[in-house]
Amino acid sequence: MRSNLTAGIVAGLIAGVVFGIMMTVMHAPTPDGGSMPMMAMVAQVVSSKSLAVGWLYHLLNSAMIGALFGWLLGNRIGGYGSAAGWGSGYGVFWWILGGLILMPMFLGMPAFAPLQMPMMRPVAFASLMGHVLFGVILGSAFIPLRGAAPRTVGTARHA
Repeated sequence: MRSNLTAGIVAGLIAGVVFGIMMTVMHAPTPDGGSMPMMAMVAQVVSSKSLAVGWLYHLLNSAMIGALFGWLLGNRIGGYGSAAGWGSGYGVFWWILGGLILMPMFLGMPAFAPLQMPMMRPVAFASLMGHVLFGVILGSAFIPLRGAAPRTVGTARHA
């Protein structure tokens, strides 16, 4: 049985690969009227134009977000239903914090800019769906990686 932290890291990487593929194929409009892959925007957060750098940065974040999930919520996860529920809520939280506040600010825009710019609203919605999917995959992958559900003191399991 792995620790919640380790299971969270691995589950975060699994979810991060799926979300990363989505961000590599999804495009966002650029100020000059063109478009660029969302993963290229992720790379710009760390002052790069390289998709490989964007992937590395994204997977590092995915591992850290997964570790936090395991640490904060791991003992609340009992089965796949609670994993999907907590995971989807966790994904919405990271969409707000990461996708709507931190990433725009790191790119020189105000917080919530994707919702304020009409051309970016479809990208913001796609990002929300990606973050929710990330959370559901994170939670669902967490269960088998962690092993048996944790027992709480004072409860007995019946056969």
